[in-house]
Amino acid sequence: MLDKKTLEKYDTMGMSNVYDNWPNIARESYNSDLEIVDFKDIDHIVFAGMGGSGAIGDVFSSILSKTNIHVSIVKGYQLPKTVDNNTMTVVTSISGNTDETMTILKQLKKDENKTIAFSSGGLMENYCMKNNINYRKLNQSLSPRTSFPTFLYGILKVLGPIIPIKNDDVKNSLNDLEKISSNISSENLTDCNFSLKLAEWIKGIPLIYYPSGLEASAIRFKNSLQENSKIHVIAEDVIEACHNGIVSWERSSNVQPILIQGQDDHKKTKERWSILKEYLQNKEIPFWEVKSIEGGILTKIINLIYQLDYCSIYLAILNEIDPNSVDSIDFVKKRLNSEK
Repeated sequence: MLDKKTLEKYDTMGMSNVYDNWPNIARESYNSDLEIVDFKDIDHIVFAGMGGSGAIGDVFSSILSKTNIHVSIVKGYQLPKTVDNNTMTVVTSISGNTDETMTILKQLKKDENKTIAFSSGGLMENYCMKNNINYRKLNQSLSPRTSFPTFLYGILKVLGPIIPIKNDDVKNSLNDLEKISSNISSENLTDCNFSLKLAEWIKGIPLIYYPSGLEASAIRFKNSLQENSKIHVIAEDVIEACHNGIVSWERSSNVQPILIQGQDDHKKTKERWSILKEYLQNKEIPFWEVKSIEGGILTKIINLIYQLDYCSIYLAILNEIDPNSVDSIDFVKKRLNSEK
């Protein structure tokens, strides 16, 4: 079992300490005095961002999935051609220096008044100030990926009049974050810590199955395992996987299935979960089930992200790896900067 001394030895920058404080960070961000925006006649929202910033767009896409607002997620260099006068573009770079996101920002018309950018400063802040673009500055906590609650709840606050989510739903999500924290935090390194138990179970390559409504949680889990734990990860929609990916299980491998399930998944999705579990059991393939808590879509997603992010930190420590280092990403960034 992991102990505090070992955790502190490999978590050189105290990532776990930031995660222990996620509920407070989220609440402070939502209750901050950030100025809101209220653009009118919005029927299309573009969320542009990479990595941890891109995960925020994924969450908003899920929140808006059952509304009349069309959502486009941009994780790259090109704006969709469907951007028009009824489009709001939300550009997020937690560092403020992300190459792809800055490129998107510069594609927008200088007089575009339905654009808002979020960062902790950097090039984005300077560009927005010079070009009179709506901008909100939020604090970065240690690294972009650990700053997720600051930016998610800060953006929820700023876009409150536009995003159709009730204030009570946001508050419920914050309350549930606090409730789950006592189980998964670094102050509870025991057998009842769900995130730690899952980390101990992962020995090979995780294959994350998810329903469409919880894609944001699954993609974030994949990214966190890659960045923090430094392992290869696969993520597949459970419905689509039953048309192709399931065939891969006809051969033995070191892949380990993790099933992320929602409390109120569609009845046909629940049927598919049952069939997939039966198949895996018949093939004697061990799998791990992760189930969302009850509540609204924001509550489900943010609590899953909290649990699964923590799992990725614990897995890194168990493998004697520093979850903070991202040398490979730094290599790419240096090469990009050298070519400019």
